[in-house]
Amino acid sequence: MWKTTLARTFPEETVAAYFDLEDPADLNRLANPMLALEHLQGFIIIDEVQRQPDVFPILRVLADRTDYKANFLLLGSASLHLIKGVSESLAGRVSFVEMSGFTLEEAGYDTFRNLWLRGFFPRSFLSSNEEESFQWRVDFTKTFLERDIPQLGISIPSSTLRRFWSMVAHFHGQIWNASEFARSLGSSEASARRYLDLLSGTYMVRQLQPWFENISKRQVKSPKVYIRDSGILHTQLGIQSETVLMGHPKLGASWEGFALEQVLQLLQPLESYFWATHGGAELDLFMQTKGERVGFEFQFADAPKMTKSMRVAMEDLRLDKLWIVYPGRKSYPLHTNVEVLSVLELDKLK
Repeated sequence: MWKTTLARTFPEETVAAYFDLEDPADLNRLANPMLALEHLQGFIIIDEVQRQPDVFPILRVLADRTDYKANFLLLGSASLHLIKGVSESLAGRVSFVEMSGFTLEEAGYDTFRNLWLRGFFPRSFLSSNEEESFQWRVDFTKTFLERDIPQLGISIPSSTLRRFWSMVAHFHGQIWNASEFARSLGSSEASARRYLDLLSGTYMVRQLQPWFENISKRQVKSPKVYIRDSGILHTQLGIQSETVLMGHPKLGASWEGFALEQVLQLLQPLESYFWATHGGAELDLFMQTKGERVGFEFQFADAPKMTKSMRVAMEDLRLDKLWIVYPGRKSYPLHTNVEVLSVLELDKLK
């Protein structure tokens, strides 16, 4: 939806052809991809490209022709490895832009409570009231499971995937445990892993991988899982208002996931991790940026404090800077190379 809106902002005179594969007429136009595309020149947009997977090997052939004068903008709702039938690699012929919904930088930092509650999808965030926003997310979830997933050629029953998604919501911000998910679903660990990879590949779930240091302590080796959109998380948990959110047991985990997504969208690191030891030390987010080793903690608190876990992380990871992101209005130094950062001032990170 958001990517389509942006694509339609290109001036008509710059677009040689536009294919919206949710439109049956455009889908028919691409029924024979080679015939439809090989004579086109200029800038060509193909929206919802995952609905026509046999276009990818054709694009590879066309891209390798030295006399072919066209550039393609491919828009889709799933990562390429999920799309059934992609048999030819586009490596070296394509670059990727991952688009989120609204960020605080775009929506305005003073909207953070509304964005946190409703999530990043434009129609959810811009709804006239909380009830309308919640209902949009309920409808979106149903459509995603019953229409979008089958269109990828995936035959998992929607009821099974709905249960799994709800389980991930209750484990939001926790270490992935395949055996526990498998027992609850009555399935194998391989199936649970497949469901997780599916939701990750459709950008609904983030798997934050663990970081390893060459230290003597035993370190966690499984990823943490998050529902990427805070509004979808709240829908899965039945949270319809800020009042309910403030009293919910997953309040802290919800804040962690929301703030983590904002930091990642703002900084766009090549790689990001969490770090944890079996002794209890943990760091919510670790990355290397601008030549520095930087850590983040996300605390829903009025006045965050330095903890033993933070001190261990500072020492073991040799952090140049540790930021503690919280929902208060003022940022202030807390310790050497440690700063409490207001969510209203996240742009200080840039």
